[in-house]
Amino acid sequence: MDLTISTDPSRLDLDVIHGFLASSYWAAGIPRRVVERAVRHSLCFGAYDGAQQVGFTRVISDFATYAYVSDMFVLPSHRGRGVGKRLMAAVRAHPDLQGLRRWTLFTRDAHALYRKHGFAEARYPDRLMEILCDPYRPAAATAAGAAQA
Repeated sequence: MDLTISTDPSRLDLDVIHGFLASSYWAAGIPRRVVERAVRHSLCFGAYDGAQQVGFTRVISDFATYAYVSDMFVLPSHRGRGVGKRLMAAVRAHPDLQGLRRWTLFTRDAHALYRKHGFAEARYPDRLMEILCDPYRPAAATAAGAAQA
């Protein structure tokens, strides 16, 4: 495998990114236009085996105090080959992301990977608040769900 990590936006394969995210547990059904906008407003890292994109993550940051790691994935064909580790190493080493006060992310199943890059459970989880929406769910399904609640 000839793996490279790049932040060059022109190399990103939006078909691969949208295809994976739209079927992921965290962004199921996400419209392509939303993925395009998210990519445009984030620092994105692509993992490539030759010319083929095989992994992705993006960082949302003010580049001074805070960074949020989001949408990290490695295609099934390339899992277990160090792609995720290389992506996270590139994220943590990026010159625009040095000296930040706080990094956050959410994960259901990759705790071990992120721990290797300095992440830990939230120190004060009782201070964390969020607004959780389901904007990709069809309006009829949302209305039906609200009626049942």
